[in-house]
Amino acid sequence: MHQLGVISDELFATFEDNGGEFPGQPSRSDSNHVDYSGGSLGMGLSYGVGIAKCFREDKEGKDSRKAYVIQGDGECNEGSVWEAAGLASKWQLGNLCVVVDCNGLQSDGKCDEIIGQNLEDIWTSFGWNVQEVDGHDVSELKAALCKAKELPYTPSVILAKTIKGCGVSFMENNNEWHHSELTDENFSKAIEEIGGRYGI
Repeated sequence: MHQLGVISDELFATFEDNGGEFPGQPSRSDSNHVDYSGGSLGMGLSYGVGIAKCFREDKEGKDSRKAYVIQGDGECNEGSVWEAAGLASKWQLGNLCVVVDCNGLQSDGKCDEIIGQNLEDIWTSFGWNVQEVDGHDVSELKAALCKAKELPYTPSVILAKTIKGCGVSFMENNNEWHHSELTDENFSKAIEEIGGRYGI
């Protein structure tokens, strides 16, 4: 939104400031252009189900609009995710697509050590179309999103396998960076590594 000019430089600079418009989790207000609060993990899918249902029932936009939700694999520990997943399947919301960032880490540690879940099996059991892709490969993600559009009555989930902190040596698979801030020195090193990797 900042790059599109919707959010000013001044507003953008308040990210994670105490009392600012943009805390760590998205929080809706009349002035920050965020439509839904997401501070309680797992609620994004419930919002998505509601939006997809509204799109489906809108006679003018029937079957022409899709709702997309991005969530983390650790977030799938929340029971509200599975309540929403079951409802989306019951309502045959083929206009709903979820992308799960599967990096194997969450704020408290490794997903497998906290609640080991086979996400492919669970989503399948709820009646969803499941695709697994390399989350760092844009062409794979695009192909999976296009395939999801072809299923009018089946909600889709894309399990995007990723590496937390990918491309920055001191961040890769290092859960200390879930809530850490960069020093100027670390920022310069990260930019140098990312630039070298992607030819920037």
